[in-house]
Amino acid sequence: MDELKLLVSPSPHVRDTDTTEKIMFAVLIGLLPVVAAAIYFFRWPAVRILLLSSAAAVATEAIWQRLRGQPIRIGDGSALITGLLLGLSVPPTLPSWMVVVGSAFAIAIGKQVFGGLGHNPFNPALVGRAFLTASFGRAMTTWTAPLDGVTAATPLALGAAVSRIPDLFFGQVAGSIGETSALAILLGGIYLFYKGVIDYRIPVGIGATVTVFALLAGENPIFHLLAGSVLFGAVYMATDMVTSPVTKAGRWIFGIGIGVIIMVIRLWGGYPEGVTFAILLMNAVTPLLNRWTRPRIYGQGVKASE
Repeated sequence: MDELKLLVSPSPHVRDTDTTEKIMFAVLIGLLPVVAAAIYFFRWPAVRILLLSSAAAVATEAIWQRLRGQPIRIGDGSALITGLLLGLSVPPTLPSWMVVVGSAFAIAIGKQVFGGLGHNPFNPALVGRAFLTASFGRAMTTWTAPLDGVTAATPLALGAAVSRIPDLFFGQVAGSIGETSALAILLGGIYLFYKGVIDYRIPVGIGATVTVFALLAGENPIFHLLAGSVLFGAVYMATDMVTSPVTKAGRWIFGIGIGVIIMVIRLWGGYPEGVTFAILLMNAVTPLLNRWTRPRIYGQGVKASE
């Protein structure tokens, strides 16, 4: 009989054709409707912010990797995604130097200090946004109406009675440049779901919880879903593969937890919007969710018959 030959190799043993570059490219495609809507509604200020934020993120990653003596891997697209997400989540009037500082902070402190891609416990773009909100509160809460650039209040500040649902859906409202058009976000989300980049459990968990919470509080659920950054956070931020749970049950709990925190902050907190803090707080719980919802090993806990 021929000698049996075994191939010994380290895990993972189940391989896939997906790569980091392919996933990031799919996310870039999924962001195109949002980027297009941002540029349409906010014009050159949106172009300025997106270019500066993306360039600062990529440059910071390259510099950091060079200083640490690591291969420069800016070609994987992860830094570009972080820069775009941060740029899409800030007001169109944010000064250029703040955009650059926030983007550099997102990469350096939100990602690289933990070891780079795959090791960061918190979503880097949200870390940058939280830093900007805490450091430059006035600049981060100065809004302008789309198209004409006149200073205006956001729908969350105006309330459901004043805001029009069609305006919220198409994006004809003041807000962060990438968070105003629910239509653009949904189009991008559908594409990402089709490509298998995001799992439906987290966005659905967030949306269902916000809806139920709003109904129980006597609020308009459609308004709370479309206003602010609920949809943008649910589709592009909360579904980050690195900082969200890997188990199905964990993703449901993760999404529900985000929805609860969002509504608690909106209804009783000092901020009109709580998506950033809700996702960051649940990012911190992700390791516990992975542990608590880990499937039982086949045969574990079963006593052998005597």
